[in-house]
Parts: sequence; structure tokens; C-alpha cells
Amino acid sequence: MKLSIVIVNYNVEHFLEQCLYSVRKAIKGIDAEVFVVDNNSVDGSLRMLREKFPEVFLIDNKQNLGFSKANNQAIRQSKGEYVLLLNPDTVVEDDTFHKVLSFMDSHPDGGGLGVKMVDGKGKFLPESKRGLPTPLTAFYKIFGFSRLFPHSKRFSKYHLGYLDKDQIHEVDVLAGAFMLMRRSVLDITGLLDEDFFMYGEDIDLSYRIVQAGYKNYYFSETRIIHYKGESTKKSSVNYVFVFYNAMIIFARKHFNQKSVRTFTFLINIAIYFRAFLALLSRFVKMAALPVADAVSAFLGLLLIKEIWGDYMIYRDGGQYPFVLISIVIPAYIIIWLTALYHSGGYDKPVRLYKTISGIAIGSLIILVLYALLPESMRFSRALILLGTIWLFAGLSLNRLIAHWLGFGGYALGSSEKRRFLVIGDPEEAARVRKLLLSTSIKPDFVGLVTNAEKTPLNDEFIGNILQVKDIISIYRINEVIFCSKSLSHQMIIDKMVEWHHTQIDYKIAPEDSLSIIGSNSINTKGDLYTIDIKAIDKGSSRRNKRMFDLFASLAMLVIWPVLLFFNPKPLGVLINCLKVIAGRRSWVGYCDVKDGVKGKLPLIRKGIVSPADVFSEAVIDPETLQQLNLLYARDYNLLKDLNILIRSIRKTGRLN
Repeated sequence: MKLSIVIVNYNVEHFLEQCLYSVRKAIKGIDAEVFVVDNNSVDGSLRMLREKFPEVFLIDNKQNLGFSKANNQAIRQSKGEYVLLLNPDTVVEDDTFHKVLSFMDSHPDGGGLGVKMVDGKGKFLPESKRGLPTPLTAFYKIFGFSRLFPHSKRFSKYHLGYLDKDQIHEVDVLAGAFMLMRRSVLDITGLLDEDFFMYGEDIDLSYRIVQAGYKNYYFSETRIIHYKGESTKKSSVNYVFVFYNAMIIFARKHFNQKSVRTFTFLINIAIYFRAFLALLSRFVKMAALPVADAVSAFLGLLLIKEIWGDYMIYRDGGQYPFVLISIVIPAYIIIWLTALYHSGGYDKPVRLYKTISGIAIGSLIILVLYALLPESMRFSRALILLGTIWLFAGLSLNRLIAHWLGFGGYALGSSEKRRFLVIGDPEEAARVRKLLLSTSIKPDFVGLVTNAEKTPLNDEFIGNILQVKDIISIYRINEVIFCSKSLSHQMIIDKMVEWHHTQIDYKIAPEDSLSIIGSNSINTKGDLYTIDIKAIDKGSSRRNKRMFDLFASLAMLVIWPVLLFFNPKPLGVLINCLKVIAGRRSWVGYCDVKDGVKGKLPLIRKGIVSPADVFSEAVIDPETLQQLNLLYARDYNLLKDLNILIRSIRKTGRLN
């Protein structure tokens, strides 16, 4: 056995599927075996593996054992002369394995090898080559010197920025995303240190390879796509603690006592400094717009109060009481912002109509409450009406400013539509276009381009792969989708790098798959398109569904005396109303599919009734029930809930 490939998976089904398709192509002509160690995923990964990749050796863990233990499980069972640790969020070129094995065979001094990595936009990832994180190297990285001087031999040792990324080099550390090792060397060094749960284990093993007298090579003559870029990691507080504590474990294991103290001191500073920055960044992104809205509303209402009071109410002297400023106006603002939140005014991308509708709803609520207040608390309806006009202008301006500054992801998205280019052979390109149109994206344009150098005589195709640069410009393309069944992964990566300056997004549609994958990170939402993207999973839909449940419960309580005459279980209606109000149930939920699997649907509260209840005859076919669930989740809206509830009103008393 020449090569053993080990992939550890945890809830990244679609990325794993794409990775394995690329691996299947790349091992042709090589005596190889592939292991997937699943750390108790719940996203359908196991089902996908058994259906599409029966040749893979699957190790199905019943708990998340971490990266090191999971890899070691497979390494101990593997038989290859070389062992490759490969991340599931990667795509390898078709000849990657042939090239790296040939290089290692001709360099017997090589104990380990890493390759050039690019992100989902074709940009080179600096972690492809790394130096040993000594205290001084760590200091330069922690405090930003390596970023200020990215090519300095002194300051850029962490990512070895002074080494040409297009040349082969000896390096200290291999990236865990692609880590090829000689088994005879592993027999000397031992396997991954299981004290490292996640992060740091690649540095530790790379260091032990060098200590054993072997070299680690950065091999630049092949590339892989690695979707998980560092940018997403840095914003995670959990990543900060896990990664930097892994560095402390490494230091204690390999450095002398004096260096350990220095290193630990620097790392502890880094942990709290980076954690503070991460928390501050998250807070600013979440709270900046609501705080700006509250400040704008308060200052505007104060100004309106002064002008209206001086010129209309108190022209002969006097002023509004202090309670207006201290209690009433803040209460108004809370009601407006709460209504704005529930109307989707803080969803991304920003929709100005949601902002305006949220303010209008808030104003109606305030006017109703105003009519119920005692006379002493009714100061002026004009303040409410003028305040509404001010909020329409001021809060819309806040969103325009956030959009212009590119702040916090609050981009205006009401008018922007995605324009796609699909590259592949006629049959596969047409399949992917159909898949794309089946999602909730609602593309403005989907053009087909052949992967050949000559455009077919087919009205559906607008050009060939040699014309893509011009097509991107003329048709104002936002995203390019490659059909991996039609194109080699070398060509896909070549084109991503070649067209990188266009600033468009790239995605890959694996063969025989219902997913289209791409992004700079597996943690980036919106970068995975599947045929069952769910409207019900949107934040606004979940809020609206909860509001519907509450109002429907109140309505059912009001009309309960009427329900006594035609609902067979009126007491059950009362009990269900209480369950729904308490958040334990929803009035409408998924159909109960006893023989099916609902794992790919977003989780929602269990329903009292379901889409199947609208039919006069019971629906028992599992496929039909699954299809009803898919349609309900994909096309969810409040009218659908209302329609289902009304048509199944006689079943609202059942207890389940």
C-alpha cells in the first residue's frame, strides 16, 4: 500500500462530499486507501458516506474525540507507506498525490510535506508554510509586527513571509490541513499527541519530525483549496483560548524552563488581549446599529420636544415635565426598536422597507398605548407623529451610512441580485443551473459557459471558457460556479487564481450532488447553496413564526367557547394554547415521518398540527410526508401557517 489518506469529519457533510470527489479522482493509478473518522456528526455525513463513497473505510465515533485522537485511530489501522492527514474542507488537484509521492520518493531525507493552499477566492494562504513559534516569533505575531513587515526575515518568521511561495523550501511546521508523512518516520516520532484536542498538534508533530533528523518540505508545485481561512478563526473567542492554550502545551513540552515562562507570559497576554478584541468586535458589530438608532431617536425627539414645546405648546412660558425625558421618551424608543427588530430591521442584508414598516408598527403600538394612558401622561400626539417622521429619515440614514462604510455587514441588499456563470459540459451545466434555480437565491441571471474552447451551437450557452474574462465584465457576473464533473481540479484552481483580480466569488458543484459549495470559510453563512435551503431558517421567519404562535394562542383562547361546539377535544385546545405560549410547542410543525429522516431540515418546535393535516384522508406515505416537510420549510411564510391552522382547526385539541 503506497498511500493512506485520513480525514476527520465533524458536521461538514457538503464539504466532505466535495473533498472525497476530488480525492477519488486524485488517487487513480495509486495503491491507496481512504479513512474517514467521523466525530459524532449529526448533519447526515454518515448517510452520505455510505451512499456515495462505499470504498471509504469509516470509523464512526459516538462522541467528539478531537482531532488528534481521531487521526490516530485511523493511522493505527492504515497500511500505507505514506500517511496523509487531510482536512474535509479541502479540494485537491487531480495530480496532487502523484506529484507529492514522487517528490518524497526522490527525497529520502523528507519526513513530512505540505503544499501550497489557496482559499475559496484563489488567494494564497500564508499558513501554507510556517516557522516554529518561538517566544520571539510569537511576540512579533501577537503584537502585529509580522503583519506590518510581512516579508521581513526577522519579523515574519511565523508564516515565513520572506520565502518565495512559488518555490520549494524546507520549513519548520506543516499545516494540519494537508500533512503528508512517511510511515517509517512516524514509527520513530510517534503519532499525534492526544493532549492537543484541536490546534497545535501539527506544530508538535512537525517539530518531532525535525528533531528525529528529517526535513519538512513546503511543496509549491501543486495546490489545494482550503476553505477555512484564518479570518474567521480570529473573530472567535473560543478559537483564541483553544489555539493559544495549545501553544502553551507545546512550549511546556519542548522549551526549556526559562523559555516556557517567557512564552507562557506572552501567550497569556495574547489570550486576554485577543479575547478582549474578539468580544469587543462582536459587540460592536451586534450593537452598533441599535445603539446608533437609539441615540438618533433620543436626540431627534429631544430636538422635536424643544421646538414643538417652545413654538406650539408653551409659547407663553413653561416646559414639558422631566418625566417626559426620563421615562416616556425612552419607553417610546424601546417600543420602536423592539418593533423594528421583530420586523427584520436588523437582519442582514438591510432592507429599508423593513426599517420603515418596523417604525410604523411601533408608532401604531405607541398610539394605542397613548390612548390608554391617564390624562397626566398624555403629553402630545404630535411628538409621536413627528418622531415617526424623524425616525423614518434618521434610521434610514444610519443604514445608508453603515452601507457606505461597509460596517458590520449591514449592506443594503434590496436591489442587488446575484448573477451567475456556470462552467461545464452541456449536460452537467444544465443540471447545475436547474439546481441553482431550485434554491431560495432567486438569481437575476444564470449564464452557461462550455468548458471546451469552442462554443456549442446552442442558444443556452453564451460563450466558452476562453471568453470568461469578457463575459464576467459584459454580463456583470457576481459568482462563477465550476462543474467538477466536467473540469479537472487543476483547471478550477488555475482559473480561480487567474481571475482573482475580478473580485468575484467562486463555487464548485460536485458531480451527482445537491449542493454547490464555496466561500473563504466553512463558517461563513450564505456560501453553501443546496436545493433545500430553507426559508423557515431565517431569523425573521423564526421571529414571525413565534409571534404568530402567540397571537394564534390568544385568539384560540378568545374563541374557545365557540370551539366547544365543533372541536372534539376542547380541553386539549386549552392545554395546547398553554404549551405554545410557554414555547414548548408550535401550532404548525413538520409532519411526523416515522420511517424517514428529517436531519437536513432546520430544527423547529414540534407542532400541534402539520401540513399533512389539511388533507381529508390521512397521509401515511413517508416520501409524501418528507416532500410536504421540504416544501413547508423551503417556502415558509405566515400565510402558510394561518392556512394550515384554519384548515386543521378540528385537530388542534389533540395532545402529542
